[in-house]
Amino acid sequence: MNKLLVAMAVTVAIATPAAASAATVTNRDDTAHTLIVTEGGEQVELSIGPGESIEICPTGCFVTMPNGDREVLTGTERLEIEASRGKIF
Repeated sequence: MNKLLVAMAVTVAIATPAAASAATVTNRDDTAHTLIVTEGGEQVELSIGPGESIEICPTGCFVTMPNGDREVLTGTERLEIEASRGKIF
C-alpha cells in the first residue's frame, strides 16, 4: 500500500512541471477584459478581472487581445494587459 502511494506521489510530481509552463496573463487595468484564445483549433473567450492573473496555453495558442491585436504564445510567456493593450515579456 505504501509503495502504491509513493508511486502515485512521484507520478503527480513528475506531471506537475508541465503545467508550470503555461503562459501567465495578468490584468493590470481597473476593468475586466475578455481574451479570445484559439488552441488546438478551438476558440474560447476568457474573461479576466481587474488585478487577476490566470494561466493559459500550456501547449501554445493564438490570443486576440482586448484591442484586437493577435499574438502567438508558446506557453512560456508572461502577458500583461494595461490600458486595454497586451504586452508580452
